[in-house]
Amino acid sequence: MAIIEVDGLVKRYGDHTAANGVSFAVEQGEIFGILGPNGAGKTTTVECVEGLRTPNGGTISVCGLDPQRDEGELRQILGAQLQESEPADKLEVGEAMELYSSFYREPADWRELVNVLNLGAKLGTQFRRLSGERLSIALALLGNPKVAVLDELTTGLDPQARRDV
Repeated sequence: MAIIEVDGLVKRYGDHTAANGVSFAVEQGEIFGILGPNGAGKTTTVECVEGLRTPNGGTISVCGLDPQRDEGELRQILGAQLQESEPADKLEVGEAMELYSSFYREPADWRELVNVLNLGAKLGTQFRRLSGERLSIALALLGNPKVAVLDELTTGLDPQARRDV
């Protein structure tokens, strides 16, 4: 069974159809990318997989879970780095990592994630003073997810940070 299965996904916003019959499967261990021009429905599709948007049609399964019906369990196995999100401005990197790790039954070692993403020197820095991309990636991986969904992963990263990620 595929880790992610999307079959005939349809998502409409009023008269505008953002996703029309989208189907794909992602196998365990596979790195899968959705490519297309602006407005093609990439983020809408990702948000439906994450359970953030309710599809108008089709089916979605993530590790056998329905993102709408099994939302609580999905949050334990799916890590998401959203295109636009941020913790409270005054929250420091170390505080965010410690706080967010408390949301999961079996979190990853946040100190290791901080080191891998070169955030160690930023532990006392407030979120609003960072570009935020590396912290968003760390937060997405914090729950030790079976599935990680990273939307526009390297946007806003400098060339060295892109290579590191």
